[in-house]
Amino acid sequence: MMVKICGITNREDAWAAVEGGASALGFNFWPQSPRYVPPERVAELVAGLPARVWKVGVFVNESAEAVAELAGALGLDVVQLHGETRPPAGLRIWRAVPVDAAFRAELLDRYQAEAYLLDAPAGALVGGTGRSFDWRRAVGLKQKIILAGGLDADNVREAIRTVRPWGVDACSRLESAPGKKDHRKLAAFLKAALTEEAS
Repeated sequence: MMVKICGITNREDAWAAVEGGASALGFNFWPQSPRYVPPERVAELVAGLPARVWKVGVFVNESAEAVAELAGALGLDVVQLHGETRPPAGLRIWRAVPVDAAFRAELLDRYQAEAYLLDAPAGALVGGTGRSFDWRRAVGLKQKIILAGGLDADNVREAIRTVRPWGVDACSRLESAPGKKDHRKLAAFLKAALTEEAS
């Protein structure tokens, strides 16, 4: 089970996630996000992270060229694309897809991606709302699925049992304020997700 903690903005939260067993950390490059981190700050945050922890850049409506440039400069392992961002060549792509009224499984195939991050519709916020969607809509999908949207220690086990995703992603439900993780909530989420995976 891949377990990603998104919205990392500081070293303390990054290392709390790493020590709790997170597989990946997400860094938000969208300036309109309350969890935005400037590239120079991300460079500081990723320095010294274990190689086993994937560094994921989150991009919204960005050009393929800008994504590729930042990914190369910062040594990102994966780029997570939202909105109209075109996939740059030669990079691992996770495509974020809102599970709204128009969602259909066959629509995923129009994207070229390693995995698909399914999240609740967020409107102008583009993720990080703390809302979930009906997980039954993600059951049985053939693609590699990352389940997101309103996950925390109280519901992640049920989410994993329902969907059997390749990975899970959490952000706002683990925070004390936007961009600041509550380390008790973070540790509890990671323990629950990793325990369910092993069961």
